[in-house]
Amino acid sequence: MNTIGEIADILKKIKSAVIFTHMRPDGDTLGCALALSRAFCLLHKRCEVVNEGEIPQKLRFLEGAEKIHRAPCLDAQAYICVDCSDETRLGDLQKTFLKGKKKRVTVNIDHHISNTAFCQYNFVRERASNCENIADILRAMGVRMDGQIANALFMGMVTDSGGFSHGDVNGDSFRAAAECADAGADVARVTYEAYKKQTRARAELYAETISHIRYLLDDRLAVAVVPLGALERYGLQTDATEGIVDFALGVDTVEVSVCLLEVRKGQYKASLRSQGRANVNEVAGMFGGGGHVLASGCMFFGEKEEVLERLSYAVSLQL
Repeated sequence: MNTIGEIADILKKIKSAVIFTHMRPDGDTLGCALALSRAFCLLHKRCEVVNEGEIPQKLRFLEGAEKIHRAPCLDAQAYICVDCSDETRLGDLQKTFLKGKKKRVTVNIDHHISNTAFCQYNFVRERASNCENIADILRAMGVRMDGQIANALFMGMVTDSGGFSHGDVNGDSFRAAAECADAGADVARVTYEAYKKQTRARAELYAETISHIRYLLDDRLAVAVVPLGALERYGLQTDATEGIVDFALGVDTVEVSVCLLEVRKGQYKASLRSQGRANVNEVAGMFGGGGHVLASGCMFFGEKEEVLERLSYAVSLQL
């Protein structure tokens, strides 16, 4: 594993880069990428950000989000992955990355405990958000944070930390956020876009979903299911389900909350959250997924009741 100084030196030396973000992009992966891209621009390096899919509506206000491509257009010297625990997190861009990495400098900057150190240079440090790692690296590169970088980094910090409420938040998390605020981050705008702004359709989906939460294991496990067709019925994209998993953690008996999004018949994308007693990274790992001790994800295959039974058993081993 490389140090921050070593990663900073590599990034200063390269002349062009493609920055890869993970599938179903969130505030942290895009915050990392847009901040790093802006830093490269300030250093007069050629750069572009890529993602396999649609950028969530709530993140499109970030400057630079409109320039994100579906695939690399730049024949760059380096491929940089941010907030990706392994190559599979790149989704449809995995093949592009694997094909091109043989002749390029590759850099992996992440904060997931399940990271596989899949690049030539790897910096993985567990933090509440990967944007905290990027902030430290930019400082080591000698890049002065401006408002654009500050907004991007603050978005990642506030979203991946659950509004600075998760158990892995510490003093460093607040110091990093304060640095963003001092550099010009629009704290009110970012938090509004991240947590409050929504369409009526999304509000109705949210209300419907949480009204049917299942409580298992003596109410210690809560599962919200977004059935196939629900998003289409409300005219929404998958990013509309973000935040649903966090609701049940406010129920006083709940130790683990899960949101199951049925992506096709018999296939569910699971987002898992823990109050701290259960290691949901290990739960997700039993089904080929991973992430953090307190927040992880995986895929389940089978009928709903069968999935709930397997999920319940896996969580019970942690409680």
